[in-house]
Amino acid sequence: MYNILKPFLFLLSPERAHYLTTKLLRIVLKLPFFKGLINLTFDYHHPNLEREVFGLKFKNPVGLAAGFDKNAELIDDFSNLGFGFIEIGTLTPKAQPGNDQPRLFRLKKDRALINRMGFNNQGIAQAVERLKLRKSDVIVGGNIGKNKTTPNKDATSDYMECFHALYNHVDYFVVNVSSPNTPGLRELQEKEPLKKLLRDLLEENSRTEKPKPVLLKIAPDLEESQLDDILEITSELKLDGLIISNTTIDRGGLQTKQNTIIKIGNGGLSGAPVFKKSNEVLKYVRKANPNVPIVAVGGIMSEKDALEKIRLGADLIQIYTGLIYKGPGLVKRINKALIRHLN
Repeated sequence: MYNILKPFLFLLSPERAHYLTTKLLRIVLKLPFFKGLINLTFDYHHPNLEREVFGLKFKNPVGLAAGFDKNAELIDDFSNLGFGFIEIGTLTPKAQPGNDQPRLFRLKKDRALINRMGFNNQGIAQAVERLKLRKSDVIVGGNIGKNKTTPNKDATSDYMECFHALYNHVDYFVVNVSSPNTPGLRELQEKEPLKKLLRDLLEENSRTEKPKPVLLKIAPDLEESQLDDILEITSELKLDGLIISNTTIDRGGLQTKQNTIIKIGNGGLSGAPVFKKSNEVLKYVRKANPNVPIVAVGGIMSEKDALEKIRLGADLIQIYTGLIYKGPGLVKRINKALIRHLN
């Protein structure tokens, strides 16, 4: 079905195609018998797919990466597509429109996207109201960030506000300091500001009745010395896990014409071109720390790509751009491939 729709969707702008497909899915799921049909078509269960990672039990290791469901609107709908977990956000305390459009671009020859969305979301309060109404029991992660207008020196208060608001409604947290689309945000990946931010959050988490797993999402563009700092912080603070990786600002090796790339301008690159780069970070981190839980994301466009992430040491994986180019059937194909690989 997706292969039939895809040529028409790719005639639309990426944002419009996103809203159209998600709206269509929601309509279809409300029709008699269609929810069962969708579930039968895309979901896949096998006991050997189950994973226990950072204290949570996942029905399978394939998740939806942050950025697709920014406002916690699609959890119940996408739980029918076979995902083992869904990450919402990035959410900020206050609603913000994000960067000016156009801000999302397809690089078809590269099976990639460039986005400079800028943490566009309706704010933490709106997301919480939706989370209160969700019906599915799929594991949900809350990806949190700071508002564009909040200076870095006050960033902790934004992350803390999101933490408190989401605490009763998500299963784990992801601290996003690695998006290239909020000015100055990646400066928070530097050792001292990162340590302070994470320490404050983890101390607050420890005061709760039942602390939630807290993960850090990192960029694929970090130098080895920066990765060493993050690994040191991870061990020292006993961080629950890392997500490797966010989008890249690197434009090397693309098949898309250079003048098109220049015309598009700034933004984070995702999809097939980031696969190798994020894998290098994954390998480095796993070799340095054999025990830290890792969620791998970046360039998973096929079953083979997913298996490669697992082979390199990922405990869980996430997809986003692969969903755009390959459709929701990719989730089931990956899970089936994992079972074949285990056998």
